[in-house]
Amino acid sequence: MANWSPPRRTLLFVAGTRPEVIKLAPLILALEGHPQFSCVVCASAQHRDLLDAAFAGFGIVPDIDLDIMRAHQTPLGVVAGVLAALEPVLARHRPVALIVQGDTATAFAAAQAGVYARVPVVHVEAGLRSGDDNEPFPEEFHRRAIAQFAALHFAPTPAARTALLAEGIAADRIHVSGNTGIDALHATAAALARAPAVTALLDREFAMLDPARRLLLLTIHRRENHGARLASVIAAVRMLAQSETLDIVVPVHPHPAVSAAVQRGLGGVAGVHLVPPLDYPAFIHLLQRAALVLTDSGGVQEEAPAFGVPVLVLRETTERPEGIAAGVARLVGTDTSAIVAAVRSLLDDRAAHLAMARASLPYGDGHAAERIVAVLTREYGGKVLVKRASGGQG
Repeated sequence: MANWSPPRRTLLFVAGTRPEVIKLAPLILALEGHPQFSCVVCASAQHRDLLDAAFAGFGIVPDIDLDIMRAHQTPLGVVAGVLAALEPVLARHRPVALIVQGDTATAFAAAQAGVYARVPVVHVEAGLRSGDDNEPFPEEFHRRAIAQFAALHFAPTPAARTALLAEGIAADRIHVSGNTGIDALHATAAALARAPAVTALLDREFAMLDPARRLLLLTIHRRENHGARLASVIAAVRMLAQSETLDIVVPVHPHPAVSAAVQRGLGGVAGVHLVPPLDYPAFIHLLQRAALVLTDSGGVQEEAPAFGVPVLVLRETTERPEGIAAGVARLVGTDTSAIVAAVRSLLDDRAAHLAMARASLPYGDGHAAERIVAVLTREYGGKVLVKRASGGQG
């Protein structure tokens, strides 16, 4: 008798932004050499430069590039572009499943395309809910819609599973996996620890930082924070920069509404260092050095607690309440005085800082990809059959 396996089945991954790549990369890499699957990676290029750098950082070369990014694009334009471009891709590759991550316009459109092509949709990082359709918009809408399209839901936490159950998703279609972003973080931190030459290079890249000063890391990009809210955050940073014991690093998001305001409001301010968007290893290196993070990013809310870095969230609500519940993150909104007071209370009160700085892993243990691969194999891998060798007449 000999083992016989059917031809490897195609899994189609679609990603358009840097966070999607970071969180899908552990899964794509875990499936390398899988006996039952062949992965096809499709880049929508919703964010061209940031996407390309993220793929390169993980050594992944997309098989397909939809190249949809346009100047002054809108979420509607992204959705329309992805829907049109994916139709021939799905027809040609005939995947057994289409895998999307998170809540971007690319993920939303790709999930719709999968439904129209009658391809099962797999949603990684399912069940996140802020409870407010406008905070963030359109991401909260995208998440809820993808839940209706998906055949399998990989929830990062029990709370996310509970949210899906409350929306009527069948329990046997939901799997609590942990967040693949923590897999990526652990792998990157371990790689940096094994590469002192790379770490030394990164230290030189940030040589403008004074080791005697505490480091505050600021990231801001959310659409709902553009305009007056961003101006309030900038005003807070200008006030905080007056401290002679603080360095503030701001990786400037390339969205024109963000970059123009940040350059205008913080360019040339002593103690504030505006830097281009960082690749993932550089960001992790900087995050490990930080005393405190100000952010409206979902991913950073997950990453910072893993290094014991307190997070002040520049939003009124969050779809990641686990960090708030664990005491390692706090919602501060975008009011100038509230931000300044919250930062100063943590930096001036050692006990308060230590209380938030205890390392916590509310979003996963670094083994999410393994769990997802096991479920995908069971659901879509097919069966290994035993084929009897034909024998001669005796």
